[in-house]
Amino acid sequence: MTDKRLTILFMPESAYGPTNNCIGIGDVLRRRGHRVVFAAEASWQGKLEALGFEEDLVDLAPPAEEEQDPGQFWKDFIRDTAPEYRKSTLEQLETVTKPIWEALAEGAKHCEPQLKDIIGRVRPDVIVEDNVIAFPALVTAGVPFVRIVSCNPLEVNGPGVAPVFSGLPADGTGWAEFRAEYDRTHRELWTSFNEWVVEQGAPALPDLEFVHEGDANLYVYPEIVDYVADRPLDASWTRLDSSVRETDEEFTLPEIPGDGALIYFSLGSLGSADVELMRRIISVLAGTPHRYIVSKGPLHEEIELAPNMWGAEFLPQTKILPLADLVITHGGNNTTTEALHFGKPMIVLPLFWDQYDNAQRVDETGYGVRLDTYGFTDDELVGAVDRLLGDTDLRSRLEAAGAEIRRRDGLRVAADVIEKMA
Repeated sequence: MTDKRLTILFMPESAYGPTNNCIGIGDVLRRRGHRVVFAAEASWQGKLEALGFEEDLVDLAPPAEEEQDPGQFWKDFIRDTAPEYRKSTLEQLETVTKPIWEALAEGAKHCEPQLKDIIGRVRPDVIVEDNVIAFPALVTAGVPFVRIVSCNPLEVNGPGVAPVFSGLPADGTGWAEFRAEYDRTHRELWTSFNEWVVEQGAPALPDLEFVHEGDANLYVYPEIVDYVADRPLDASWTRLDSSVRETDEEFTLPEIPGDGALIYFSLGSLGSADVELMRRIISVLAGTPHRYIVSKGPLHEEIELAPNMWGAEFLPQTKILPLADLVITHGGNNTTTEALHFGKPMIVLPLFWDQYDNAQRVDETGYGVRLDTYGFTDDELVGAVDRLLGDTDLRSRLEAAGAEIRRRDGLRVAADVIEKMA
């Protein structure tokens, strides 16, 4: 810790996962007496200020005519591209992954002048980015730059690990084909974006990567599922075994009919927008003897729950997970790491991006089950629920692992690194 009051500027991706990660770390720094400013996307207006932070927000596109919910752009994007999630990760490179990078690159270009203005106003001692795309203003500001990886850490490439976004097994199967297709589909886009980054005065990007490394680098992933044995990282990298925010509201478990296990079901704020998929899973789980807490997401009014369920549009996930016996998730990095933080087994139904990597890693390390999101049978889902609930050895190992993850206190490890860099 330092006695000097620092000004720390956070630039998170607009999605809930990275923003909540920065909220957790920023709250620790704020309570240590530092000034914490968020250069978040404009739809977060008022949400961060309510938590005690300063807001100096950016537009990633021309302002919408109507007020939008936080992360609304990505909710709309996911809704519009949902039919593509039924394709393999290889096929998604052209129809899902590349369009996401294109949208991110356009957003970075649009807000570059705004970020320079914000940095001039805020005069930060250190800048922290939790995003997958480069913002040249952040690395040319003349102050220490800290990068956070709050997606699956395969985002940090290496020859000994599967290519990011592939969901491929650790034995090398399919790696070369996936990398070749990634090069084919992304080379032109990367070249154009890299040229723009250099034109802004920033260093060139690593080959086929869209973001710079920092003066210090943090990544969020528990050691029990990490890849460091196969892809060692240099001394600039610090693992946060978890980064679980302490700002969620308190939660009282409502009465849910039944006396079975308590299961938390969430496809995240984006995945839950696939109402057809939500309804399919709910219909299968309705026939089990267990009780369910369901995160219904932005289209909550279109999702009807069974009698053995309770849910809402927004839920304080970090307060619910300790109560659950099992987690059914899309495999977003926040939910994956938070479930392990609390020692809970998972059933993972990935949709896009790094969710496939998390699903594969949870499955191949034995801490849960990966299912085919659109191709699973009723018996496969029910069988996975019963198998994980009945595995007392797994539950015991996860309980011990969760205690160790919590002891390592990733939030404060991150805050220490940021303070040290400043």
